[in-house]
Amino acid sequence: MPNETKILVVDDEKIAVKNLEHILKKEGYDVIGTSSGINALKLLDEQKFDVILTDLRMEKVDGLQILEKCRNDHPDSEVILITGYATLESAVDAMKKGAFHYIAKPFKLDLVRNIIKEAVEKVKLKKENKELREQIESFQGKVKIITQNIAMQKLLETAKQISPTDCNILLTGESGTGKELFAKYVHFNSKRAEGPFFAINCGAFTEELLSSELFGHEKGAFTGALTMKKGLVEMASGGTLFLDEITEMPPSMQVKLLRVIQEKEVLRVGSTVPIKVDVRFIAATNRDISKAIKNGDFREDLYFRINVVSLKIPPLSERRDDIPILCYHFLKKYNAVMKKNIKEISSDVIAILQEYDFPGNIRELENIIERGVALCTGNTINIEQLPEDLKVISIKTFRKKDGKIPSLDEQEKTYIQWVLKEVNNSKTLAAQILGIDRVSLWRKLKKYGLESD
Repeated sequence: MPNETKILVVDDEKIAVKNLEHILKKEGYDVIGTSSGINALKLLDEQKFDVILTDLRMEKVDGLQILEKCRNDHPDSEVILITGYATLESAVDAMKKGAFHYIAKPFKLDLVRNIIKEAVEKVKLKKENKELREQIESFQGKVKIITQNIAMQKLLETAKQISPTDCNILLTGESGTGKELFAKYVHFNSKRAEGPFFAINCGAFTEELLSSELFGHEKGAFTGALTMKKGLVEMASGGTLFLDEITEMPPSMQVKLLRVIQEKEVLRVGSTVPIKVDVRFIAATNRDISKAIKNGDFREDLYFRINVVSLKIPPLSERRDDIPILCYHFLKKYNAVMKKNIKEISSDVIAILQEYDFPGNIRELENIIERGVALCTGNTINIEQLPEDLKVISIKTFRKKDGKIPSLDEQEKTYIQWVLKEVNNSKTLAAQILGIDRVSLWRKLKKYGLESD
């Protein structure tokens, strides 16, 4: 770490300070020396040092006082003590008080160099761990929805406007579009931001377990209920409860939830005493809820209770302009998690990702970038780090475009264009890949107005 590591050398023998300064500067360190313990304390008040190399016995202020100062004010620094009066007792005492190492005079220069190098590595590691913790914490508990898409920005404006109103909200959209993130966004922009936020997937539990998780139970309410347990509805009082995949909730549970929303009270399983609660409900589903109601899978009265405001989260295929900034957002996240310093994502990778339809939406994009960071050994994520299917073909799924599902002819035309592009417009090769003869290919090209392609 040339010119990055700062070292303070303290010794009441000026010649010793001078020699150590000279040696350590030759190693590339930024070194400040002083022959006064008092001046050393002053320097520690003014500046931060990575390593402090100090004599143990000095007048007025000794090495142990400097060590104590560092432990209190600069816990990330490391202190190496030097003494001409080395004893086992003093060495043990110094190490107990937090010294990194203890060197006896006269010392060999190679020994000093190696000990300082080890101390510098330890300081570097502590700094990296601290930065990593801070970066990871920045991704936890804070809600930041990354977008430059106009439709998404309008949706966020609407979400921010309704956040303080305390009304229940229904979020719809495909899996992986970020419905839970939107729920957190609403929560942290509401007057309930200081209260709890809990989330539960209604399709992940049996009816009995879901009832226990949501409403809690009394001791002895059923076999295995050894203690009283508060449910998430009760625990979320004063905050927000996010009910993911609410259309998967069993009908009997829907009745209980409807009562909680109407009466603002919850009844633990096995209890006859209702408990007042103050909860905002945000529900989400990836199903067509009107069909679920028509099929009798979801209660219409519950739908009206949770659907005071409805927000539809668009799939990633409808906000392709967000793909590049999301890629770099996830790159930054996984650089921190994996302790890497990848700086770029190649333009070829971005181009492929912008053509891909992402059936798994943002969750799938995040997984692709996480994989890229894990496999990348250089400064740039390239096509080699993409999943195999993305290396070979930009996968298309049958999504609605401009509100309409593409026709079979439109799909065939797009596929023929793609095949021709892949074989450099060779009609013979294209016909072989398509499994038709050249005459049939020519007819299709004429049909779709592609003769000049």
